[in-house]
Amino acid sequence: MTQLVITTAAIGKGFAIGSATLTSIILFSSFKEAANIELAEITNPYILVAILIGAVIPFLFSSLTMNAVGKAAFEMINEVRRQFSEFPEILTGEKEPDYHSCVDISTKSSIREMILPALIAILSPLLMGWLGGKEMLLGFLAGATITGVTLSIFMSNSGGAWDNAKKTFESDDDLKRNIEAYNATVIGDTVGDPFKDTAGPSLNILIKLMSMVALVIAPMI
Repeated sequence: MTQLVITTAAIGKGFAIGSATLTSIILFSSFKEAANIELAEITNPYILVAILIGAVIPFLFSSLTMNAVGKAAFEMINEVRRQFSEFPEILTGEKEPDYHSCVDISTKSSIREMILPALIAILSPLLMGWLGGKEMLLGFLAGATITGVTLSIFMSNSGGAWDNAKKTFESDDDLKRNIEAYNATVIGDTVGDPFKDTAGPSLNILIKLMSMVALVIAPMI
């Protein structure tokens, strides 16, 4: 049952990736028409550079979101350790833990750490359009869409595989006796969860948001 639920969730994320891909393609075509671009020569060195820059953005965005998860996790660990050291009664059940402080850490960290990724998603097409022109912005969107879609699929699938590996060990007592292998699955899931729950799904929003920003500024460039 556990594996069935996880598989269903992974399929749902696949539909989200497909939806984001189709939306980005439509917005990409709409930007081309709104900017009155007849033909963009891919061998043009400026457009080629813009494609390469756009291809880098999803990797930069993913690294920032992954680091955000790690920072929030360490803040949470330090808070839990503090409560255990100051109130040993928590371990015996004589005192309730302060859940609100942990929730507060998670909420504030999520808002604080997403400021830079959000600025990158909004400002990068603006800068490319104003500094490079509409043809370079078209190439920028093409590179970001291609790598964003493929990276999102990779992260969702690999993260789900790591998660399923750990769940498989936890559901089988014979497998769980192999301590080293089980510990390896736990470590893998530590990376897999941010992959499939944070960085992967957020890339769908990234490619759509950049295309929308480009479409909005198309008449002005």
